Amino acid sequence: MTEKLFYADAHMRKFTARVLSCGERGKLYAVTLDRTAFFPEGGGQGGDVGTLGGVCVADTREENGEIVHFCAAPLTAGAEATGEIDWETRFARMQIHSAEHLVSGHAHALWGCENIGFHMDEHGATIDFDRELDAPQLAQLERLANEAVWQNLPVNILWPTEEELAALPFRQKKALTMPVRIVEVPGVDRCACCAPHVSFTGEIGLIRLKDRMRHRGGVRFTMLAGRAAYEDAALCAAETEALSRLFSAPQNALCAAAGRVLGELEAEKYQRAAAERRYVEARLAALTPCEGNRLFFEDGLSPAALRTLAEGGKTRCTGVCAALCAEDGGYRYVMASETTDLRAAAKSINAALSGRGGGASGMIQGSLLASREQIEEYFHGKIG
Repeated sequence: MTEKLFYADAHMRKFTARVLSCGERGKLYAVTLDRTAFFPEGGGQGGDVGTLGGVCVADTREENGEIVHFCAAPLTAGAEATGEIDWETRFARMQIHSAEHLVSGHAHALWGCENIGFHMDEHGATIDFDRELDAPQLAQLERLANEAVWQNLPVNILWPTEEELAALPFRQKKALTMPVRIVEVPGVDRCACCAPHVSFTGEIGLIRLKDRMRHRGGVRFTMLAGRAAYEDAALCAAETEALSRLFSAPQNALCAAAGRVLGELEAEKYQRAAAERRYVEARLAALTPCEGNRLFFEDGLSPAALRTLAEGGKTRCTGVCAALCAEDGGYRYVMASETTDLRAAAKSINAALSGRGGGASGMIQGSLLASREQIEEYFHGKIG
């Protein structure tokens, strides 16, 4: 059985070992060693990557008690090999996993939350709790987890006997087989876990909780820690600074500034809609009845105004009334008629005018890529 060096020292980056076996496995080679610092996939944490004997290790897994290193090239059985962990990836995962223990431990103590889903990589984690948490609770949880980081608490590893385990309170719902490895952060969390962790909570650096959503009667959110949390905070700070310049407002007054701008836009929207209504009413009032089709070519009208124009125009012609507005090199259209089944006609109209769209028998809408001349020629209509 492979000696697990990562349990003796989770910060070990480089080691030497003897190659026990090497076998072809698809496009990779499955290599076992007498000892290893490569952590295999487990506990929600991915298998380590790095190099072994100068060869790339693409993944690490545990199979039947043996740790298997999936290498890009074969290694010689019996030879010594130097292994080197991709430390940036491993440490990021350790930070995130240790941060999850702080978050889950506090949530369990405060509200009885059970962690029922945990998916992580070196970029962050998604956590599912079985109880709903609102935004203030999540903010409180983030604050408490970061306070545990600032206290630089030790992360203790316990290997209790069966009798000790039976008397030891810890956060774990699954049935366990001995030996059981317990990860303990004093005063915060105690939980069974097989993964490597930081030695002190201060190594985590920063914890951010975001993207809260309801999920299966509980809550799902994203957790970032360490470098990923710093990069996210830096991005948010840059965005905040850019918004501050755009709104010409201090960073602590951006919500008020955004509210003011949105209010102004809403007022302009209503004014525009009122102006469109007056324009369409005037256009329709000036129409005289005509035989055949009628076309309106407009600039900048909203879809609602186009529908009103087409609906009003259909009562003043014997064919199809089409209201069209230039858009993206073509035309957005609404067509209405009291005499033509437009649902049936839509396919031929769209085919003839490079269009797409449809609707009901009395009205269809969509877009055309044809030119104005092609549209006029197709409908032979009087232009309103």
